Amino acid sequence: MKSYHVNGLTYTVRQATVQDASEMSSLRLQIDGETENLDREPGEAFIDANGFKQLISKDAESPVNLFLVAEAGGQIAGFSRCEGSTLKRFSHKAEFGVGILKEYWGHGIGRNLLSESIAWAEAAGLKKMTLNVLETNQKAIELYQKQGFKIEGTLECDKILSDGQCYRTIVMGRLCE
Repeated sequence: MKSYHVNGLTYTVRQATVQDASEMSSLRLQIDGETENLDREPGEAFIDANGFKQLISKDAESPVNLFLVAEAGGQIAGFSRCEGSTLKRFSHKAEFGVGILKEYWGHGIGRNLLSESIAWAEAAGLKKMTLNVLETNQKAIELYQKQGFKIEGTLECDKILSDGQCYRTIVMGRLCE
């Protein structure tokens, strides 16, 4: 567990536990409704508390997965997850994803979850981290680039948002040192 104090907010980043499952279910649903930068509409691919218990337990036992939460004032403010593969040809890499409650944007939570995930990936001997980001999420793209991620490609007309327009997904990767 690591503590941070950024822009007047103190929070910790720690590994998720099964006790976080119920709060994670509600949190993910709320985050999905606060931005179109993520893959889901509110309520889509819903994971209930039992589903999160299973996911957190699986990740805790897996050497290729990592589930982190950021906790501020006794509540979870955001989370990140790295998911690797047990397939031999993909076992050298993990995909990173993150979600932060809108009220906690601007406090470095995403940056610190990413930094902790990069440190984990390097310590675990992974060779690469990957992620996907919506083309309009410029702040995230800049953050990822500052952390060593490079744009590897784009997926044309990958998402259709509420305005009915097609948007590209930027595929990014970072080689571990």
